[in-house]
Amino acid sequence: MRTFPRARTHRARNQLLLPFALITSATLLLTACGSGGDDTAAGGTAQAAAGKSNEIPTTDVVSTVPKNAAAAELLPAGTDSLTLAVSVGGSPPGTNYLEDGKTLAGQDVDFADAVAKTLGLRLKREAASFEAILPALDSGKYDVGVGNFGVTDERRKTIDFVTYINDGQGFATREDSDLDKVTDLAQLCGLNVATGAGTTFEATLEDQKHVCSDAGEKAYKVQTYSEQGALWSSLQQGRSDVVMSTINGLRYAVARQEGLKFLNEFRRLDVGFAFKKGTKLAPAVQAAVNGLISDGTYAKILKKWGTTGSAITKSQISPPELKD
Repeated sequence: MRTFPRARTHRARNQLLLPFALITSATLLLTACGSGGDDTAAGGTAQAAAGKSNEIPTTDVVSTVPKNAAAAELLPAGTDSLTLAVSVGGSPPGTNYLEDGKTLAGQDVDFADAVAKTLGLRLKREAASFEAILPALDSGKYDVGVGNFGVTDERRKTIDFVTYINDGQGFATREDSDLDKVTDLAQLCGLNVATGAGTTFEATLEDQKHVCSDAGEKAYKVQTYSEQGALWSSLQQGRSDVVMSTINGLRYAVARQEGLKFLNEFRRLDVGFAFKKGTKLAPAVQAAVNGLISDGTYAKILKKWGTTGSAITKSQISPPELKD
């Protein structure tokens, strides 16, 4: 079985402390996919983000989006506003507060704002914990939710999706790790894997734990965290050996911090706006997204957040889960 070095030397660990401290202060709550997150205290999140929002792109790519009359005609009669639940936290492109502690900024926010302008709707945003959003859609508390929600067959049983990007699952670790690429979860046997609670990452890891017993190896341990700072801290301190999270979120962290390496994309997933099952809003939102793709706004949003590799060519309503 592969032995995973938790830290080469005391000096090496200390050298990693500052970069990981920066990650902890600059990023907040783990995104879900796939890289929205879990925000259990909106006020605390706003304060934690203060001073670091200079790392969040603020270029306006949405305000000039015109109304798309053809798409708006697909809205249910009388619809003039939507209540949007936003999962807040994580490094960009995930959603965070700017320094004013009030303004939300992130890729999901830009897409939601662009769709609302396309449809001529008022948008009321509410910060919500990642794991609470999907159940709350069914109760009618929110009309739509965003948080890098990956489209899975299990979720499609109770939720409708309108896709707008393609992200997915990936791995990252410390630079001193022997791991170079994770193509099979059996490579993780005996290791501690850090990820976000209630995410597709946790579900994938738990569902596939049998690969280790099947191979006669010790099972990997799944460590779940609500706060991303705690997740990265666990890696830095040697309590976890590898992180599983969103492809885009991991790449962002690795590109801007020393002591980390992105291992690889493990699995791609469509990501979509989430709605109550049977919603009549889906056709209009799908038309809005496709309109944004056609008029170039879509590409501008992706370029702003450095996620052009997640572009789709056409929005879909609740497509089947992408399979390997």
